[in-house]
Amino acid sequence: MRICVFLGASPGRLPLYAQAAAGFGRLLAERGHGLVYGGGNVGLMGVIADAALAAGGEVIGVIPEALRDRELDHRGLSDLRIVDTMHARKAMMADLSDAFVALPGGIGTLEELFEVWTWAQLGYHAKPCGLLNVGGFFDAMAGFLDHIVAEGFLSAAHRSRLIVGDEPEALLDRIVRYDGPPALRWIDRSDV
Repeated sequence: MRICVFLGASPGRLPLYAQAAAGFGRLLAERGHGLVYGGGNVGLMGVIADAALAAGGEVIGVIPEALRDRELDHRGLSDLRIVDTMHARKAMMADLSDAFVALPGGIGTLEELFEVWTWAQLGYHAKPCGLLNVGGFFDAMAGFLDHIVAEGFLSAAHRSRLIVGDEPEALLDRIVRYDGPPALRWIDRSDV
């Protein structure tokens, strides 16, 4: 199984974020899962790639030509794919992956996660989507997503498709055991 990980091109403020990225990269490799990520060698992106490689894992990076200098494309990967656009990057990462997990990051990380989660909601794929909630990083967002459900803009069934976990091992177990979405209706009249 290949897991696509979305995470920051910066290290973030707390050392905990880099520790979590390194730990998740090692965990993927130790369990025999390939890592697909944005191809950079900076921030948390570089940390997770280095950790997975050091543990003997397969690491596939996908980076647009225009970001190679900015994100310092990682030259030591199992496979580095260079594409023309961000759209092509996200499409290729999705095609190469069996699941998606977001770690701490900025708006690019969130945009990538929300796009693949939306694709799942629309039925474009049935791959699991998850959040590794490092140090409570995603607590406020999870609360906001619950607010969106309460306000009638997202069904509880679709909300439940985003797997959230504080512990990397438990989250990965849930991702690997995921057997598809629950039966969903396009218009859930009970939520109206």
